[in-house]
Order: sequence, then C-alpha cells, then structure tokens
Amino acid sequence: MQLHSLINKEFIMYAWLLPTIKAILPHVGTIITAAQPMFKSRKVDKTSANSDELILQDQISELQNAASQNAGNIQELAQQLQQTVMMFERAAIESEKRYRRLSIVTGTALVAAVVSLGMWMTA
Repeated sequence: MQLHSLINKEFIMYAWLLPTIKAILPHVGTIITAAQPMFKSRKVDKTSANSDELILQDQISELQNAASQNAGNIQELAQQLQQTVMMFERAAIESEKRYRRLSIVTGTALVAAVVSLGMWMTA
C-alpha cells in the first residue's frame, strides 16, 4: 500500500506540468513579438533635414533586421517548445503505463498473500 501511494504522489507531482505548458504555448509568440528592438543611440544634428532622413532610414533598417531576427528566434523557440511538449506527453504516457503495471503487480501480490494466508489458516 505504501508503494502505491509513493507512485501516485510522483505521478501527481508531474501531472500539473503538461496542462500548464499547453496553456502557455499559444501565448509565447505574442509575448516574444511584443518585445521591441531598441534603436542604436545617435547624435542628432537638428540643422540638417537630410541627416534626419538618414537616421530614420537607418532606424527602419534596424527595425527590419530585428524583426527578421525575431521571426527566426520565434520559429526556433516554437520548435523547441513543440519538442518539449511532445517529450512531456511521451513521459506522461510512459508513467501511466508504469503506474498501471505496478498496480497490477501490487494487486497480484495482494491476492497471492490472501490466498496463502487462507491456505495457512485452513491447514
């Protein structure tokens, strides 16, 4: 009976993790895309309109580069999260199988003990 409770506690301890990951997974992309790239600091020359235009073009270029890097990072992160979720699902299935096997072994041992006790008492 003590072995059964230990196995049950171990299974319950990890049972919350899979639903939590599944709940967070759809929102990861939104969280990452919300992070805004920061522009490099520049000294602005207020007298030149051409200088302002060049700075604006540089900032747009930086923003485009940062957005493309973010897209690549998000895709990589999504793949890693998908692999992690699949790994947790496989581990949960394996734990469930192990739990059922141990329950069968425990039940069989209990039946054998009761039968042998009955045989001993009738002899």
